[in-house]
Amino acid sequence: MKDIVKLSNVKKIFNEVTALDEVSFSIRKGEMFGLVGPDGAGKTTIIRILCGIYRQDSGSANIFGYDTTKESDKIKGDIGYLSQKFSLYGDLTIDENLEFFAEIHGIEKYESVREELLNFTRLKPFRNRLAEKLSGGMKQKLGLICTLIHKPKILFLDEPTTGVDPVSRRDFWKILSELLKSEITIIITSPYLDEVERCARVALLNKGKIMVVDTPNNLKGLLKDTIIEIVPDNVRKTYKILSNKSFVKDIQAFGDRLNVFANDYDKSISLINSVLNENGITLINSREVPPSLENVFINLITGNKKKENHKV
Repeated sequence: MKDIVKLSNVKKIFNEVTALDEVSFSIRKGEMFGLVGPDGAGKTTIIRILCGIYRQDSGSANIFGYDTTKESDKIKGDIGYLSQKFSLYGDLTIDENLEFFAEIHGIEKYESVREELLNFTRLKPFRNRLAEKLSGGMKQKLGLICTLIHKPKILFLDEPTTGVDPVSRRDFWKILSELLKSEITIIITSPYLDEVERCARVALLNKGKIMVVDTPNNLKGLLKDTIIEIVPDNVRKTYKILSNKSFVKDIQAFGDRLNVFANDYDKSISLINSVLNENGITLINSREVPPSLENVFINLITGNKKKENHKV
């Protein structure tokens, strides 16, 4: 597949704060590409540079071979951008919002596309409802189809499912999966690491830098340790105790459970049981689990922090 999006050594500084630090990657035609990282990692900045909204301080950003800053007018018709705070017009109906965005893009005969999009997202029964009366999930669907009304070749989605209920999130991703069949290219940012496992490739960002870019399976393959999920009756105390044990390579907290990184399951769970019994802690449940992208991301960040502390 041909690369149609390319960033090379892109740097962006806001008020002496480096938002992007020598960021480089490319995206292929028809690919769903995920940008993942904590708040302030640089995800939105990357998208806005690619959309021609921001100008990078150094490096280059290209779409279809065109410079996103100098030749943005040659790109605009081929891209769609759904921002974190996409502004629908609450006093307009679904139909009227679609009509408005079609006119913005200079689309005269949009009726057949509108019908197709309404059917596609199952919004047709609500077409005469005011946007302000829609649920969060329905607003996101409307935002998406307003972005698609001019049939872009590349779709930029900046945290489109944040604050949306789980059922609506699932529906939204089903829609994206269907869109990929038309060979549209999708670049999406998300705070939900379980979501981006559906992407063909994922870039993990932290503090304006790309830590790694690869397929979800290859990223999960970076973790060679056995991961033991335990549910103790005192999570905080258990975390503190096990963090200091030599047989524990790493430990990550997820709500009422902990992921313990060790060499093997049988020996390690025996040691965990022994340590917890000595400290009056009951182990409610335990099991070996496959690595998740969240495990990988946390491991990379904590590993980098350890390296930085070691240098100091």
